[in-house]
Amino acid sequence: MSFQQGLSGLNASSKNLEVIGNNVANANTFGFKNSRAEFADVYANAMNGAGSNNIGIGVTLAKVGQQFTQGNITTTENSMDLAINGSGFFQVSDGKNPTMYTRNGQFKIDRDGFIVNNQAQKLLGYRADGQGVIQPGQAAPIQLPTAGINPQATANIGIEMNLDARAAVTLPAAGDRIDFDDPTTYNNATSVTVYDAKGQDVALTYYFQKAGTDQWNVYVAVNGDPIATDASGVPTPLTTLQFPSNGSNPTSPATAINLDIPASVRPGGGDTLPITGIQLDLTNATQYGAGFGVTDLSQDGYAPGQLSGITIEANGIVMARYSNGQSKPAGQVEVANFRNPQGLQPMGGNAWSATFTSGDPVVGAPGDGNFGVLQSGALEESNVDLTGELVNMITAQRVYQANAQTIKTVDSIMQTLVNLR
Repeated sequence: MSFQQGLSGLNASSKNLEVIGNNVANANTFGFKNSRAEFADVYANAMNGAGSNNIGIGVTLAKVGQQFTQGNITTTENSMDLAINGSGFFQVSDGKNPTMYTRNGQFKIDRDGFIVNNQAQKLLGYRADGQGVIQPGQAAPIQLPTAGINPQATANIGIEMNLDARAAVTLPAAGDRIDFDDPTTYNNATSVTVYDAKGQDVALTYYFQKAGTDQWNVYVAVNGDPIATDASGVPTPLTTLQFPSNGSNPTSPATAINLDIPASVRPGGGDTLPITGIQLDLTNATQYGAGFGVTDLSQDGYAPGQLSGITIEANGIVMARYSNGQSKPAGQVEVANFRNPQGLQPMGGNAWSATFTSGDPVVGAPGDGNFGVLQSGALEESNVDLTGELVNMITAQRVYQANAQTIKTVDSIMQTLVNLR
């Protein structure tokens, strides 16, 4: 019996050293989860279950259990690198075999625009429609757009500003109401660029002329030409702001006003299209005893743009950035989790497959429920404690030597018995 006990101890120690060696070998493998050898003692079955003084016949390797603890997260220079901070797995697929699960976020973009790992498996998630709206449902390979973004004509303009209540009235007592080339006929001016249906930029200039106490005329010019004139060609106000005596938001107009921009000629040449139905919001203007200042000037149009970069948010949304400064979602990464991660089957390549023991995957967006969040430009390091593994290696070596000594001792005793005469 002692030979069998010692032999099982040698085999178990050898397996333990193999597990430790595998951990050490993968100390620098991103997304790797260390394993430990779990042993069980072995007893012979007694007849009728009787006997309370059984001597064990050795040890066996019960399981090699992986430890799904969080590894350290290190930043990288690659925006396509992803790390899960918390629980969950990336889902990847080659389109032929069942879905695989991984913690290694070393992703790249292939020639067709799919996000793939080093095994050419595609990252799964939700797709987005042409307007950038995420379409939750069955996960599919995320494919980045290759086309640019279409232009959008300006539909809304908002101005938040203060007009100086101390300013003098500049409305001429006689002659033309305003001359854009004569700064003495108006108090202040500001500009904004809007866009027509082709995405061509159109320069709008606003002129503010104090016409009386708490009253300001607002003129608008497009590429230097007034948008509204009288019969003699003199610019006429688009609207008149009437402020209350305390200088707060205007009482008239109290809502956004309609602004129609006619076709014009750009300074560099070329005709622009008319832009009709723009809603100009001046309701956030004030008239206090402070200098003129524009605190917010916004419009919702933009020129066409080409794809210039990709960023991935903490919630897994893949944002496509364009050369015109716009961005919109191109998809969303879906992550999966398991009730028993230790039941997953290692498949190599830093990936696991689901089994009956692991249970079915529970899927969702990063950050929802108990799912971890994503960190772009970062990777999760191996959770191997190299110092601890080296100590375990020394211990396993000593156990191996002790089991070998058991066999040697039994052999010596057997030799003594053989030599009895």
